Amino acid sequence: SIICSNGYASGHVCSPTRAGLMTGRYQQRFGVYTAGEGGSGMPLEEVWIPTFLKKKGYVSGALGKWHLGLTPDYNAVNRGFDEFYGFMGRGAHPYFDFDDPEHPILRGLEPITDEKGYLTTRITEEAVDFISRHKESPFFLYVAYNAVHTPAEAPAEDIKPLTGDKTRDILIAMLKHLDLGVGAIVDELEAHDLFENTLLIYLSDNGGATAMSANNAPLRGNKQLDYEGGIRVPFIVSWPAKLKGGTTCDVPLWSTDILPTILAATGTESPTERPLDGKNMLPALTGETERLHEHLFWSSGGESGKWAIRSGKWKLVTQKEKTELFDLDADISESK
Repeated sequence: SIICSNGYASGHVCSPTRAGLMTGRYQQRFGVYTAGEGGSGMPLEEVWIPTFLKKKGYVSGALGKWHLGLTPDYNAVNRGFDEFYGFMGRGAHPYFDFDDPEHPILRGLEPITDEKGYLTTRITEEAVDFISRHKESPFFLYVAYNAVHTPAEAPAEDIKPLTGDKTRDILIAMLKHLDLGVGAIVDELEAHDLFENTLLIYLSDNGGATAMSANNAPLRGNKQLDYEGGIRVPFIVSWPAKLKGGTTCDVPLWSTDILPTILAATGTESPTERPLDGKNMLPALTGETERLHEHLFWSSGGESGKWAIRSGKWKLVTQKEKTELFDLDADISESK
């Protein structure tokens, strides 16, 4: 695996980042600045990842949190995916209680009425099943765990008094099940001799949240802020057949680059009618370039007054009419 030390989300909250990831474009181009706007849906003429891959014969699945529209028009199976298991509304879905008719677990378009278990584990089981069923054909699988989003819920036997903070102890237990899930997905790929030639990208859609007692140190800030703690995220890429693992990529890149990278990896043409803002990450991951983007921009829209720009080592952050300039090479904590 390659650890991307300057990996970013394109938003400091969940839904805008997902909109940018799915389209390879700045989500602000189509009016998504906030979680509410993204959660309500985005223009249906935007083209999403699985639509590009259909031309190459890929089967596509979406699992877990969706948060990109509420009505059936926005359901994953109506946005190019062949299969969907998950929930469409806000991120804060209970992990044990599946009986809320206002926020059901869906398979495709249909609510599941008899679901049981721990949601993180159920998403893992669905992912493993998808790989097993589609191992003979090329596939794209979007596994969107809602862990470690609120509410703080984990199996009781996994919650240990480790930190002196009950919420953080639960977060650690939730993260354990997320890690186990990623391991199970890798194990399933290896069992079918698929791991070597599978492009795996692992990241978060925003920085850790104070509501979950997350600790983003040494980064400043948290989810909902454009300081590094809100937007710089764990970002790991694996493709053993093409990329040398056990390395670190220091080139700034972000979630919006995932679609162009997938197009490059699969030999799929990039669109011209609605150009992508993201860049193919492969030259950065192989060491062929030290800079993918001249600038990266974040914006939460006019009312919030929150926006930021990164250009090389420089980062400009504006919040509540206060503008600050940081040298990230010298001051990763944005303290000076």
